[in-house]
Amino acid sequence: MKMRTEKDSLGERQVPAEAYYGIQTQRAIDNYPISGYRAHAKLIRAMGMIKKAAAMANRELKLVDAKRTGAIIQAAEEVLAGKFDDQFVVDAYQAGAGVSFHMNANEVIANRAIEILGGTRGNYEICHPNDHVNFGQSTNDVFPTAMRLASLLLLDDVVQSLGELERSFARKGKAFDHILKSGRTHMMDAVPVRLGQEFAAYATALRRGAGVLQQAQDLLRELGLGGSAVGTGVNTHPRYQKLAVQHLSKVSGQKLIPTDDLRYTMQSNLAMSVASAALRNLALELIRITNDLRLLSSGPNTGLAEILLPALQPGSSIMPGKINPVMAELSAMVSFQAVGADLATALAVQAGQLELNVMMPAMAWNVLHSAEIMKNTMRLLAEKCVDGITVNEARCRYYANATISIAAALNPYIGYAAAAEIAKESVKTGRTVTEIALERKLLDEKVLREILDPYRMTEPAPPIEEARKKAKKAGS
Repeated sequence: MKMRTEKDSLGERQVPAEAYYGIQTQRAIDNYPISGYRAHAKLIRAMGMIKKAAAMANRELKLVDAKRTGAIIQAAEEVLAGKFDDQFVVDAYQAGAGVSFHMNANEVIANRAIEILGGTRGNYEICHPNDHVNFGQSTNDVFPTAMRLASLLLLDDVVQSLGELERSFARKGKAFDHILKSGRTHMMDAVPVRLGQEFAAYATALRRGAGVLQQAQDLLRELGLGGSAVGTGVNTHPRYQKLAVQHLSKVSGQKLIPTDDLRYTMQSNLAMSVASAALRNLALELIRITNDLRLLSSGPNTGLAEILLPALQPGSSIMPGKINPVMAELSAMVSFQAVGADLATALAVQAGQLELNVMMPAMAWNVLHSAEIMKNTMRLLAEKCVDGITVNEARCRYYANATISIAAALNPYIGYAAAAEIAKESVKTGRTVTEIALERKLLDEKVLREILDPYRMTEPAPPIEEARKKAKKAGS
């Protein structure tokens, strides 16, 4: 491999001649062979956007000459297009504050700008990573801006994927609305519910989760770009902050807000904590819902077997014909990872000292990783699982009629104690509540059947006055 020699404040180092990155990136490669994970693509895109916006602001303010800023803008656009993804080689786990990743971006953009200006890579007199690409900037304001913007952009995709899953459950809610089944509380028989009501509630929970994510996005929109080293704006033009954020809004297509307190956005990572927590809360809902799908589809002969999930693969290496709820299992495992990532993010968020939190690379990795895997999982869960769910209507109907808790419908007419006696006899004899109630002739048969109609129990319904009067008369 051909090499070139580069120099920084620590000395000289050999860098691959064909690399767009430079000496500081090479030091990071050597220093941090930790995980093999690289920066998320959205973080690279966000950095390209920031460098383009900064160059536009510096050109407008005449702080960097038009020739260099033109080349920097073109190079940043190519980074934004994904042309140099393979040149972002710093491990996700690296030195504090994201200095290594930031310099990786500065060096790639500088070397590409050098080429655009007719030079050869490494000739930083033409375009310097620090003096030109990074003019008026610091890792301490650029990296937090990049991770907020990347999170904001990726959460758009998460919300879209979540919307697909919510709509899938909503469609099933409508399709299954006529199907009666037994409700269950404490894992025990409860009053009847419609299967469509259960699925519609899943859709509602996901819709609420999307709302929480969008609230988190609102916090992410407030940026501290222009704060420079400690949030004071040192080495920046008085107009730079608002101008840079204005350009960044146009470049990213996002409504971004320049903070009114640059120290706050440098010290605090509340926005990342809220975004992480929103993903965690969504994960908790997803775990709950997919566990329900596993329970409802359990069997087929010895479980609930009320619904059937699509068969995606053989479920056992030894038991022929076994089919497992693989997408529901996958969804839970991915959600566990998101919950764990939130804990790591929380620890990083609280670890800031004074003017800076240096644990930002851990926040960026965990939030973006959670968002990525949840985005992909929810889309697949909708497509490969929920959309294909079918129902065992006979099994659902049997459970709706067999639950002893339909005795609760008798409470307004014969009282809780008398209804409990019927329920106990049902458990003891295996006969249905309706059979026992009819046998005891507590009420007129027609009225009694109306009271114990499982479908009537799935919505609020006014009392049957005729039955109430007869029950009152019999009691007296």
